[in-house]
Amino acid sequence: MTSNLVLNLSCDDRPGIVASVTTELAALGANIADSGQFWDRETDRFFMRIELETPDGVGPREVAKALKSSVDRFDMRLRVSDLSERPKLLLLVSKFDHAMLHLLYQIRVGWLSAEVVAIVSNHEDARRTAEYEGIAFHYLPVTKQTKQEQEARIFDLVQTTGADLVVLARYMQILSDNLSNRLYGKVINIHHSFLPSFKGAKPYHQAHHRGVKLIGATAHYVTPDLDEGPIIEQETERVNHAMSAEDLVAAGRDIESRVLARAVKLHLENRVMLNGHKTVVFG
Repeated sequence: MTSNLVLNLSCDDRPGIVASVTTELAALGANIADSGQFWDRETDRFFMRIELETPDGVGPREVAKALKSSVDRFDMRLRVSDLSERPKLLLLVSKFDHAMLHLLYQIRVGWLSAEVVAIVSNHEDARRTAEYEGIAFHYLPVTKQTKQEQEARIFDLVQTTGADLVVLARYMQILSDNLSNRLYGKVINIHHSFLPSFKGAKPYHQAHHRGVKLIGATAHYVTPDLDEGPIIEQETERVNHAMSAEDLVAAGRDIESRVLARAVKLHLENRVMLNGHKTVVFG
């Protein structure tokens, strides 16, 4: 029985990287189904993603072992994953649940291959949805005084559920520097793209008041720098003077939902590689 694996690697660019890796894969009897590579000339870093089919008995451990000489030679960062394993998601949401509902739907119809292990909220609004979907719901209210304790419980849930990715599906709380650092590269957030122009409450109403002509959304990895983490996916849409503030809000909800779902899919399929403050995203 064959295995479907994905291989991600990055290292300083040098001649012979691709030849070294593909030679070892061929020796294992692996068949390359898809391959993408990128050389960042600014940092002189090389990035590569390979999807491959391997023969019976050749899994991630065997592939990593076979590539050890290449890893040592080029000082590579290497990750080999099994695409047949469904990643586990922990969803964080506040009152606005459109992004969460879209994720749950895309999982239900099979466009996203994932399992939601828990839904966490600082409000009770999402409990009914969690119960309907048969997903564990954790109501964790938070104040300035209880934030450290509440985040400790979130981190404990990540550990106990084995969550591979935490998704802030319109979770209207700022993660502390401590939690952001502990979960670096494992938390995706979605927000409107009006920042830094329109901050605070009712950004779409602020944008409407200023007569904006474009609205959009940004999905990015969470870092201690608020809303400035490496960007994964974005989308914009033209609006016009005839649209009300409520029309902008409705359009924004749709964009946020789509962008977050695409970002999660890209991450789960190991198509996103961190490159300093940026990302390399293989389509």
